[in-house]
Amino acid sequence: MTVTRRSRSVPNDRELRLWRVGRALTLSFFVAVLVAGCVFMGLVYLLDFQEIDNTKKLDAKTLFDLVKLSFGVVAGAGALVALVVAYRRQRVDEAGAHRDATRLHTERFSQAVDKLGSDSPAVRLGGVHALAGLADDAPDDDLRQTCIDVLCAYLHLPFSPDPGDEPAWPDGSPLPEEHRDAHQEKRNRYRALREVRHTILRLIGDHYRIPTGTHRSWQGCNLDLTGVTIDGRMRFKGASFSSGTVNFDGAEFCGGSVDFAGAAFSAGTVSFVGAVFSGGGVYFGGARFSDGAVSFDHAEFSGGAVFFVGAEFSGGAVNFDSAQFSGGDVNFDDAEFSGGDVNFDDAEFSGGDVRFTRTAFSGGTVDFAGAAFSGGDVSFDSAEFHGSHLRIDATTGPAPGGLLEAVGTPVPAEIRLRPDWLPPTPQE
Repeated sequence: MTVTRRSRSVPNDRELRLWRVGRALTLSFFVAVLVAGCVFMGLVYLLDFQEIDNTKKLDAKTLFDLVKLSFGVVAGAGALVALVVAYRRQRVDEAGAHRDATRLHTERFSQAVDKLGSDSPAVRLGGVHALAGLADDAPDDDLRQTCIDVLCAYLHLPFSPDPGDEPAWPDGSPLPEEHRDAHQEKRNRYRALREVRHTILRLIGDHYRIPTGTHRSWQGCNLDLTGVTIDGRMRFKGASFSSGTVNFDGAEFCGGSVDFAGAAFSAGTVSFVGAVFSGGGVYFGGARFSDGAVSFDHAEFSGGAVFFVGAEFSGGAVNFDSAQFSGGDVNFDDAEFSGGDVNFDDAEFSGGDVRFTRTAFSGGTVDFAGAAFSGGDVSFDSAEFHGSHLRIDATTGPAPGGLLEAVGTPVPAEIRLRPDWLPPTPQE
């Protein structure tokens, strides 16, 4: 899913299509006469005038009033002309200022991108900060999005893996000094370039936590992190997702983490479709879901963790459709479901832990349709069901731990369990 943001109302070459002066003045006079006529008729109606007193004599007072009225009409017409001209001049000035700001932004943007392509990690780091500053000062949202797109694109670039510890000969004896120096140089360069990547992750998280509408806030902008390797920490703690898309599709978490603790999801999309979790984790502890969507469809969990501890679900959806759980930990302990949906349709549980310990279900839907429980630990210990819809009948494998005790007997109508999981009915 991609969300296209509407740019703020700023002048640009396409918007600056002003009418000819003659046409603008004619329309302005017509509107002014029409408004004046409406006001006059409204006053006549409100003051309940019956008729106008006709007189054949033109006294001095009436003549003087007519002269004043004539001058007033001329002055009003002049003011109207001045207003139209001033408006046109202001629009032209704003368009010129916007073009100047855009030209300066483009020049700075080109310099910053050149720095990102430098062979020196230090220069690249300077380019990262320059692009972040350009995004903060961008004259419109489209230019801000372009800067963010370039930072995300850098994270997509291939990079050399960690060369590891200092190598040695098969018998354990150290390599010659020149080989050790070359290896150390490679490792230093790897660490320096990794710092550039981690700085981008940190800057994105820092800007996303700034409230919408304030300077330096990137909330509402799209983040394309598809296929990115997350080996550092990225913090969205307390951020508000009311628009835009944050895309981690196909990303690999091999020790890094993404923190959404306390975040508010009132719209927008956060996607981890096809992501691979072999280490690190994603944390939604205390997050509030009132709308929007978080998707882990087709994700692979062989390690790491995804925590929803204490999260509040009053709307929106969290999807694990066709996800594969062979390890790691997905934790909904102490979460509260008063609305929204959590879906594990066609998920495969062959290892790892998925826990709903002490989770309160008072609304919404939890769906395990087509899930396969062949291993691992899926637990509903001490969970509470009061009106939430749970569908876990079209599955294979044993019943999740603590589920029957949490559901109680008789099974509520809104909860659908596999018949072979239910205790046998006493024979009369």
